[in-house]
Amino acid sequence: MSSVAPEVEKKEEEEEQVVNPWEVSAGKGRIDYDKLVDQFGCQRLHAALIDRIARLTGRPPHRFLRRGLFFAHRDLNEILDLFEKGDKFYLYTGRGPSSEALHLGHLVPFMFTKYLQDAFKVPLVIQLTDDEKFLWKNLTVEESKRLARENAKDIIACGFDVERTFIFSDFNFVGGAFYENMVKVARCVTYNKVVGIFGFTPEDHIGKISFPPVQAVPSFPSSFPKHFSGNDQLRCLIPCAIDQDPYFRMTRDVAPRIGYQKPALIESRFFPALQGENTKMSASDPNSAIYVTDNTKEIKTKVNKYAFSGGQDSVELHRKLGANLEVDVSIKYLNFFLEDDDELERIKKEYKEGSMLTGEVKQLLVKVLSEMVERHKRARARVTEEMVDAFMAVRPLPNMFG
Repeated sequence: MSSVAPEVEKKEEEEEQVVNPWEVSAGKGRIDYDKLVDQFGCQRLHAALIDRIARLTGRPPHRFLRRGLFFAHRDLNEILDLFEKGDKFYLYTGRGPSSEALHLGHLVPFMFTKYLQDAFKVPLVIQLTDDEKFLWKNLTVEESKRLARENAKDIIACGFDVERTFIFSDFNFVGGAFYENMVKVARCVTYNKVVGIFGFTPEDHIGKISFPPVQAVPSFPSSFPKHFSGNDQLRCLIPCAIDQDPYFRMTRDVAPRIGYQKPALIESRFFPALQGENTKMSASDPNSAIYVTDNTKEIKTKVNKYAFSGGQDSVELHRKLGANLEVDVSIKYLNFFLEDDDELERIKKEYKEGSMLTGEVKQLLVKVLSEMVERHKRARARVTEEMVDAFMAVRPLPNMFG
């Protein structure tokens, strides 16, 4: 009996990890990213690919690449092969607008996508899945559409190039060629297949079961005939968090069967909740999240009160043993947002050795986050309704590769 118990306990712990587009949880532990790579069948993003990005773009890799925060991919090497030969591609990312304002975790894919757009000088489509949030959340159609437009302002504030960027909401855009591609995808995916990929249950309404093709087809340039006319075989690269991978496993399986290219992906770790790495930051729990609307006092309160610490229980013990950086949320956040690599390594070294205390690390984090949020607020304040209309206008992108 005693020889079996540890195996059962280990199995139960392994089964606690849940990662899908609607739920991310590692139970009492941390997200096992190696397990996710194996489970999903994607590839690790190795240093050679990162070096190649730097060489091809002529600029240093983004800190998210340098620090392994974007850590996995599908066919990124093929995208780089095309680019090196002089061919182009386009970017596709998105946002499910369920809250008035973005939190810091929402900013991560947009900050990285901005870097990719600037580095490769390629067009970008951004999908606002207001229909998804209507189907999954207790929102009206009107409220979902309103939140999509408000979120678009935060996205525009990240600095995207309007001549290369199309932002659309599903409620306002789906139809025509886009809908034709949705139906093509839907006919290729059986009910059993979609249940196996997404874990739908008999209690889920058919709106949820029918949604995956909506998120799949922005991967195909023919879904945007006004933007990519004559470029039906243009490859697509999708920067996203790894919980979105199930959508694009499905898409990649279907694409060759309907005559399209498979989308490539570059996938990130989750931005953890303040309480720790067992889940991602969530807009539905304000105490787990720092919003781009928070002021310095609110940021300071949240960091000091909720940010899980890897420091010891007493100053004396901390000076002796130092901090556990693997679980410390303040270090995790600095890893995302502190640009200076040397400064980050100094903080990690002193904190791990015990010469820097938790309070000092949190104070540094509050400064970094407050400055970043204030920059974002200033940028968002400059976004007008006319600018939103310009980004969301269905129009050709004549300078998209300029």
